[in-house]
Amino acid sequence: MAGGSRGGFPAWMTAAAARIDLSGGAAATSGSQPPQPGPSSAASSDQELGMAERALSAASAAFISAIIVNPLDVAKTRLQAQAAGVPYYQPSPMAALGPDAILSELRCSPSCTRGIILGSEPICPPDCFQYKGTVDVFLKVVRQEGFGRLWRGTNAGLALAIPTVGIYLPCYDIFRNKIEDFTRSNAPGLTPYAPLVAGSVARSLACIACSPIELTRTRMQAYKEFQPGVKPPGMWKTLLGVLSPHASSSHNVQNYRVLWTGVGAQLARDVPFSAICWSTLEPIRRKLLGLVAEEGDAASVLGANFAAGFVAGSLAAGVTCPLDVAKTRRQIEKDAQKAMRMTTRQTLVDILRSEGPKGLFTGVGPRVARAGPSVGIVISFYEVVKYALHQRNMS
Repeated sequence: MAGGSRGGFPAWMTAAAARIDLSGGAAATSGSQPPQPGPSSAASSDQELGMAERALSAASAAFISAIIVNPLDVAKTRLQAQAAGVPYYQPSPMAALGPDAILSELRCSPSCTRGIILGSEPICPPDCFQYKGTVDVFLKVVRQEGFGRLWRGTNAGLALAIPTVGIYLPCYDIFRNKIEDFTRSNAPGLTPYAPLVAGSVARSLACIACSPIELTRTRMQAYKEFQPGVKPPGMWKTLLGVLSPHASSSHNVQNYRVLWTGVGAQLARDVPFSAICWSTLEPIRRKLLGLVAEEGDAASVLGANFAAGFVAGSLAAGVTCPLDVAKTRRQIEKDAQKAMRMTTRQTLVDILRSEGPKGLFTGVGPRVARAGPSVGIVISFYEVVKYALHQRNMS
């Protein structure tokens, strides 16, 4: 391991965690007693990493997380889109079914016993295609569309996760370090709020920069391809499909705003998510790291980071689920003019009126199940890659 810092902390932990004494108090940073620079200081070693190195660490973490949790994201989006009226059953008029019709496409699964006999083969009623929960989404997607469809939108997810987290975590690290240093010297009572402010600002920057990719991923996951043998549109075709209704307009620059459809709802979801997540994660992580600081081995520190991230991510995901439902509703709206007129507040009010409070928490199960492990993986893997880069710089 890297050389130990004050109090037995490994030198590769983040500055916020490493500045905590084992007694539970913050490290002194008074002007008369400045901390001594050197490679043995965890705080200085964290701040020695540049923006590019932090971005590489975060992007690597996001890559792993996006692949692992994508099926849960598909389940969450399908449940929310179904509640919004997106059909997952293709009705075919009986008269249009000729002798060459592929009736198996009207079966929810080969073993379904509710099929209605039409000719020599049964077809399933529409409610057989309705999703009834997370596990039901998994089973029906695999049966009807194939196992690979659970990773539908993974390419867009990776294209989204790498730049988003590559902006988000490095900016959070830098903003948090600067805010904590400033408040310790000028307003010590505000220091505990540094993670909340830093997380909110960093997440806002990431959301605005990557909103078009988020829109693309949501649409890719929400819609089902009904025609047999036809490959669903990929990321670029989906993105171009968002712009195509405006292609003939002369106001091309203004019409690119459609790519940021739902960005307000996304900010309304992600900024509170980030604030709740980081303000919960940092105290838990500091407490756990204080318990394992004497040993300071990689497994215990990674476990502390993963556990803190899991708890914080799950809590933040549950609290912000209504805003996630509103974001999905706005981004799957194919009427571009209607989508531009929709507001997050009005969307939430409409859901509450038509579906009740339960509608605001559609898909909360897979959302929480996705966010907990995702945040835990990203945080712990981020620290590992930062450590590896720090070791390379030291050598």
